[in-house]
Amino acid sequence: MKPAEEYILNQSEPFKSMLLHLQVVIESTLPEVELLFKWKVPFYYIGKSPICYLNVTKGYLDVGFWNAQYFTDHVDKLEADKRKYVKSLRYRKPEEIDEEVFVAILQQAYIYRKEKFITN
Repeated sequence: MKPAEEYILNQSEPFKSMLLHLQVVIESTLPEVELLFKWKVPFYYIGKSPICYLNVTKGYLDVGFWNAQYFTDHVDKLEADKRKYVKSLRYRKPEEIDEEVFVAILQQAYIYRKEKFITN
């Protein structure tokens, strides 16, 4: 088993179920993604471009996106938490996952995957 898959399967509930659900949504929305294990968490990449990471931390599931500074839809749902470039969706319970919003953000991550950080 790959380390990213082990990470997902070793999480306690409800996080394991949430991760498995999001894994299906990600892989069906962006079939060309590759699940990797970097910095001790699962990362989805397309080629050399990061799409998102999945991290269970501090009592929630953090789904981080690199190029969120370019996103235009659902930006009010993203948390910056003192990070300059990465923004994330955070889920504490399965019912908090809004698939429509999640897919829209994934699609933006795909569109802007090759953009450079804006460093004002």
